[in-house]
Amino acid sequence: MRTLLFSALLVLSLCAGAWAVSGPQGELIFPAQDKHCHGSSLVQLPDGDLLACWFYGSGERSADDVQVQGARLGKGDTAWSPVFSMADTPGFPDCNPVLYVDAQKRLWLFWISVRASKWEDSILMFRRAQDYQGAGAPKWSWQGVIALKPGDDFVDAIKEDFPKLNHDESLWGEYTPKYSKVLLEAAKDPLKRQLGWMTRIHPLTLPNGRILLPLYSDGFNLSLVAISDDTGETWRASRPIVGLGPIQPTLVLKKDGSIAAFMRDSGTLPHRVLTATSTDNGDTWSIATDTDVPNPGSSLEVIALKDGRWVMLFNDTEEGRHILTLALSDDEGQTWKWKRPVEQAEKGKGNYGYPSLIQAADGKLHATYTFSETAKSIKHITVDPAWITTAE
Repeated sequence: MRTLLFSALLVLSLCAGAWAVSGPQGELIFPAQDKHCHGSSLVQLPDGDLLACWFYGSGERSADDVQVQGARLGKGDTAWSPVFSMADTPGFPDCNPVLYVDAQKRLWLFWISVRASKWEDSILMFRRAQDYQGAGAPKWSWQGVIALKPGDDFVDAIKEDFPKLNHDESLWGEYTPKYSKVLLEAAKDPLKRQLGWMTRIHPLTLPNGRILLPLYSDGFNLSLVAISDDTGETWRASRPIVGLGPIQPTLVLKKDGSIAAFMRDSGTLPHRVLTATSTDNGDTWSIATDTDVPNPGSSLEVIALKDGRWVMLFNDTEEGRHILTLALSDDEGQTWKWKRPVEQAEKGKGNYGYPSLIQAADGKLHATYTFSETAKSIKHITVDPAWITTAE
């Protein structure tokens, strides 16, 4: 009898442990509607509130009504605030916003203002606020342009690193320049390499106070990092991350002090998340190489948890954005042993992409992402990281 009772109690205890880790809880930030909304970013403010933003309008780079919108979720609240405007350059599309709270607890909004309806002509913008807690939009105290000036080392990197990729360019005809040659010629133009650097993912703050703002270019189909060593007063460009379409980098600091970048694949087969490494605080980068993580040409984000493990939120497929998955690594991204989908639909019947991922002060994961089924919105979810490793 005692053995049976003990067994029953053990089963109940195991079941209770499994039940204690609930799945993602989520809600749409605003009612689903027909206009385009995309590229969200999420941050937790010092008072515990969440602030989210995204771009919204009748299109993307060619729609002049596109602006950056935002909303708040107060600490303890279950409903998001009404939507408010965060940035709107009259007559130009404002896209790809990124939120960041620096070491001085100032709120930053980075985004791009698109010129001539071309991503490669975009201008990198920022706003900063010290008074941003409470209802409504932040009270911006400063706004400006981040002007980067990649130098000759940008050209040198393309010239030196492309041969390391072992890229097969033999199919190019005599009348068609090689891909690497086209990029090299473009890199020699100072204006081309100064324009078109675009935001997407949160900055990374290093232990020495350096801020790394990850950027990418659709003109060059490459990435680099904007570096500030004076709390954002001035910025300079890193050496580029060279590869076959490595864009929209997300940065994670490793225990040995090196930095891993994971990137969307906008290049050739196979479609995989790309990765590169910096061992000098973001100044220079290795070439971008394939991981074994699938990527359909879509943004992703990787963060380091407080306990040292890493979490990735990404589209776990080579085609489409109909699957959005959380993965967890206990070896700093070498392998991703645990994966669980947070959204899943038949191909063509759901679009869940461009996630923004944070770990809140209470240890929970929070994310926002584009949510499109019959209509469109930005969705917010929260979940305990332990759920990722809990068997279904």
